[in-house]
Amino acid sequence: MKTPIVQWNLVAAWIGILLGFISGFALGSNFHQEQWLGGYASHKRRLYRLGHISFFGLALMNLMFYFTARGFEHVSHVTTIAGAISMPLCCLIMAHQPKLRALFLVPVASLVTAAIITLWEVVAL
Repeated sequence: MKTPIVQWNLVAAWIGILLGFISGFALGSNFHQEQWLGGYASHKRRLYRLGHISFFGLALMNLMFYFTARGFEHVSHVTTIAGAISMPLCCLIMAHQPKLRALFLVPVASLVTAAIITLWEVVAL
C-alpha cells in the first residue's frame, strides 16, 4: 500500500502534539522551582518554553497543510516537516549556546518557504 506524500504531514502533526505533551510534562514537573533554568524570565527558560509551544504550533501547521495540500499537483511537504523538526531543536541549542542565534534562520526560512509555496498552490487552484 503506497502512502500519499502528504500523509507524512499528518504523521508529523501527531508526533508534534505528542512531543508537546511530553515536553509540557517535563517542563511542568519543574515549574514550581523558582530558580529552575535560571528563573522564570531567564533566556534558557524562555527558549525551553518556546520549543515546547513550537511543537503544538507547528503540529497545527502540519495538520493544516495536510488538509490543504491533498489536492495539490506539486507538494512541498518537506519544508513544513523540516521547520517542525528544526524549530524546537534550535530553541534547545540556543538555550545553551546563545551565540548560535543565527541557527533560527533554518526553521524560519523553511517555514517561510513552505508558506509561500503553499499560498502559490492555493491561489493556482
